[in-house]
Amino acid sequence: MNIILLGPPGAGKGTQAARLVERYGMRQLSTGDMLRAAVKAETPTGLRVKAIMEAGELVSDDVVSTLISEELVALPQTVGIIFDGYPRTAAQARQLDEILARHHRKLDRVVELEVDEDALVERITGRFTCAHCGAGYHDKFKLPKNALHEDEPLRCDHCGSTDFKRRPDDNEETVRTRMAEYRAKTAPILPLYEERGIVVRVDGMADIDIVTQQIERVLGL
Repeated sequence: MNIILLGPPGAGKGTQAARLVERYGMRQLSTGDMLRAAVKAETPTGLRVKAIMEAGELVSDDVVSTLISEELVALPQTVGIIFDGYPRTAAQARQLDEILARHHRKLDRVVELEVDEDALVERITGRFTCAHCGAGYHDKFKLPKNALHEDEPLRCDHCGSTDFKRRPDDNEETVRTRMAEYRAKTAPILPLYEERGIVVRVDGMADIDIVTQQIERVLGL
C-alpha cells in the first residue's frame, strides 16, 4: 500500500508514520530527509542538490522526483510507501503519479490528520524536554511527577535532571504561521485526490493509540 500522510506540524505525522513502519514494514519517504541523506552520501543527485543549495536556490521538482525514483528502484514491490512532505503542489502530485506508474505502483490512500488549530497551538506551545535525556513533557498535559511539590524545582522523571529546554519555534505566532502554510500547500492537492475518492480523514486530536487505530481501520490493516 502506498499512501500520503498529511497534517500540519505537530499533528503527529511522524509518530504515526513510525508506527506504520514498525508494524507493517512500510518505508517512510520524507523529501527533506532524502535531500540531506543524498548530500551527505555525495551521490550524483546529492552533489547536484548541494550545488543548488549552496547557490541559495530552491531544489526543483525534477530533482526531488529523481530522488524518489532512486528510492523506489531499491524497494521491493511488497514494501508499502508513506510519502511525507510530498507532494506539496498540483504539479508535484502529477509527477508522483508518473513516478509511481513507472515503478508499477499506484497511490492507494491520502490520510489527513484533522486537528483543531487552537488545541494544536496549546499542544505545541506547552511542550518542553529534559535537556539531559530528551524526555518529553507538557505544561498542561504531562508535567514531571514532582511538579506537585511547588517548593521544589522540576525534576525529570527519567534521569533526575532539573535542566529543561523548549524549541525556540514552539511559540504561538510561529505555529499559526506554519499551519497557514500547511493549508496553503495542501489546498491545491486535496481536490485532486478527493476526485479519485482516496482521501480519508482521522481525528488527529485523539489519543495517540486511538489515532493509530483509526489509521489502521481506514487503511484496512
